[in-house]
Order: sequence, then C-alpha cells, then structure tokens
Amino acid sequence: MAESEEEVDVLVQRVVKDIANAFKRNPSIDEIGVIPCPEARYNRSPIVLVENKLGVESWCVKFLLPYVHNKLLLFRQRKQWLDREALVDITCTLLLLNPDFTTAWNVRKELMQCGVLIPEKDLYLGKLALTKFPKSPETWIHRRWVLQQILRQSCAVGHSGEQQQQQQGEEAPPADRERSQQLSDHMARTLHQEMKVCSDAACRYPSNYNAWSHRIWVLQHMAKGNVKVFHDELSSMRLWVSMHVSDHSGFHYRQFLLQELTAELSQTPPSTSTTTCSSHHQSSAAPSVSPPPNSHAQANGELSAAEAAGEEEGQLGFPTVPQLFHQEMELCSDLIQSFPGHETLWSHRRHVFYLWHQWRSEQQHHCSSKGSSNSVHLNDGDATLPEVDAQSCADRGDSVNGRGRTTEPMEVDRASLPDPRDSKRLKRGVPPPAPHTLPSEHSFVRGVLDRCSNTEQRHFVLAYKKWLDTVIGQQP
Repeated sequence: MAESEEEVDVLVQRVVKDIANAFKRNPSIDEIGVIPCPEARYNRSPIVLVENKLGVESWCVKFLLPYVHNKLLLFRQRKQWLDREALVDITCTLLLLNPDFTTAWNVRKELMQCGVLIPEKDLYLGKLALTKFPKSPETWIHRRWVLQQILRQSCAVGHSGEQQQQQQGEEAPPADRERSQQLSDHMARTLHQEMKVCSDAACRYPSNYNAWSHRIWVLQHMAKGNVKVFHDELSSMRLWVSMHVSDHSGFHYRQFLLQELTAELSQTPPSTSTTTCSSHHQSSAAPSVSPPPNSHAQANGELSAAEAAGEEEGQLGFPTVPQLFHQEMELCSDLIQSFPGHETLWSHRRHVFYLWHQWRSEQQHHCSSKGSSNSVHLNDGDATLPEVDAQSCADRGDSVNGRGRTTEPMEVDRASLPDPRDSKRLKRGVPPPAPHTLPSEHSFVRGVLDRCSNTEQRHFVLAYKKWLDTVIGQQP
C-alpha cells in the first residue's frame, strides 16, 4: 500500500484513469458499488468491471475521495488549473463516491453550458449514482436542471421550425417533419427512461420521497395534459403499490395521478359549450384526446358513424372519472382486506373518497347552475338511491330530487320504435358499476369490523368511520 504523498498521488491518478477507461470500454454500465476489501492484497487496479457492474474496492476510497475533493476545490478557488478532460474525469469519480457534493454538479453544469458535456451524459451519470445512493437530493436536483435544458432545446428547435413554416407559408418540408418526429421520439424516450430511474430508486430505498417528487415533476413538465401517459402510469403502478403497501410515497403518487386525470377528463370541450348541462355532464367524463375541430354531439343526442366509432374507441381506451375512482376504491378495498393493519392504505382510501366526493359535488353544482330542468341532486344519506347521471335526466325530462319517482317499466319488445342510442349503449358493454357513497362506505366499514381480528386494523377502521361521520357526513 502507498505510504508517501507522492505514491498516493500516483495511485489515485491511476484509479481516476481506470474509472474513465472502464466507461470507455463498456458504455452500458448500469450499476456501481463499493466492494468490501480492507486492504490491497494484489498488485492490480482496485476498479472491477463485471457484467455491466462497476465496483471500487473499499481500501482505496479513503485515498481517492479526499484527492478528487481537494483537486476540485483548488480548481474552484483558482489555485490550480485543470483542463476540461481532467475536470470531467474528476467530477465523475467524485460524484460516483459522493453525489451530494454540490460543487461537482455545478462544475458539470458549466461544462454542459460550454458544450463540453451533453445532457444525456449527465443523466447517465446521475442514474449510476442513484444505484448506490438512491435518495441523493443533489442528484435529483441536477437531473431536473438537465431535463430543463433538454426541454428548452426542444422548444427552441420546434419554435424555429414553426417560424420558418409561417414565413414560407407552405407545408413543412420532409426534412423538417422528420426532425420534428425525431424530437418527439427523443422526448418520449427521455420520459420513459426517467420513469424507470424513479422506479428503480423507489425499489432500492423505501419511502423515497425524493424519487417520487421527481417523478411528479417530470410528468408535470414533460407530459402535462397527456391523458394516455397519466393513465398508463396509474395502471402500471397498481402492481408496485400492491407490493409496497406501507410506502406512503407511492400512494401519494397515485393520488396525484388521480387528481390530474380527473382535471383532464372533466374539462369541457370547446365544441360542447352551447349544449345543455346534461350533455356536458356526460362529455366531461370522457377523455379529451385532441378531437377533430368539427366533431360534436348532435342536438338530438345521436352521433354519426365516425363520431360514434371515435367515442367508443376513446371510452375503450380510457375510463371515465367515476370508473377511475371506482377502480381505485376497489383496489384499496382488496389491499385493506389482504394486508390488514397498514395505516397507509386507510389514509389513501380517505384521500380517494374525499376526491370523489368533491368531484361529484362540483359536477352536481355545475349542472344545477345551468338550469333547473337538468339539475341533479344526490343524497348520500339515502342508501337505496341509485346514482343517476345528468344525461338520463335529460332523456326523461325529469328532475331528480333525491327521492325520484318510479320510471315506467322497460319494454322488452320495441321493434316498432327503434332507438339508435340503445344500440350504441349495447355496443359499449355493461353499464358502469355503482359509485361509492357514504352508505356504501359505512357498509364496508361494518364488514371489516365484523371480520377484524387485528388490533391495529380495528383502530384504523374506527378512525376512518369517525372521519366519515365528522367530515363527509357534515358536508351538504
């Protein structure tokens, strides 16, 4: 082992070069780690590369980390000059061993702004650092800065292309269309990679708040308004939360997805601004995935063949808002019964039911403000009252006041009076499930209490029942 200062410098310089050469030999390294090794037993490099895994023997870390740390500080204090290649190697080594050293990330920011580094290289370095330090806050902060640079570059290229197209007044040439498609594909790949980095970090460290917060930021800045991305995230996270029932951060992420999807699916399409409140209530639950400008529901409620096909395709691709909440409540019920005694599940159920209650109240208020003929008032206190949507009210011309009168029996044989909307409803399949109401929640609570043998589970369910009575039960 090296003893003198000169020998230490030679040793550390060689290790830094070995790390840089390892990345050159294998650009597909996907994990880093420290190999327990108290002292050097062989005359060989302490850098080990096996099957895309990079390891550093622990005996050299106590020499390596102070060396690169002091080198970088001397450079920042203008006491020692380092060329760009040396800066890249030193900051890479330092951040793999200590990713929370902010100065090293700042140096790499300056190198990136000078064009020495490309954004993808720093995203890759941060990904490797997170395999060893999955909760590193400085690494997540730097990733967001790099992603902002990528977004700015993409927006600048797209904006310049639009300006050229407007000045020429012609259709974009094939080269510009190809470049736009490449940018779109690059952003989609970047988004997918970020989701995977966040998932891996969340699996490596329980309740990894930094990873989940970064994942929310990525969706807010790179997929805002994209219903498909949010819905795919909600579906893909079902298995993860089922395997991590005590991780509140994962369930908080699902709550964010539900809120975003509810806001997107509840937006009023511009083409339906002149329709009645009943048609708005029906269309507000359907996803708005850039419909054609002239697509709209006809005044009599019928749709053309193309419009009906598009509507059915959208409904098959994305659930409505009530279906979203029903699926989430069913998932929560299954997890509560399968894994009793987890407070996170009850907290999540409380939040989801509150979101559902608030959304339904807003829809009822919106419909009632449009006109009394289409107003809908649902009383959660009546356990026998079925959920009635505004479209069915408009079809009958009735106003449901919470006790609604009995409708006439459904006729089985109506061959003489065909209704095109009936065939459309049949094509859509079975009607949506009954929504969760305050009486149904009380019934669920009673069922859990009857089968409860876990002390903690009983404590949580009683707290949930109290919350239902004091918060939801007191609201109009």
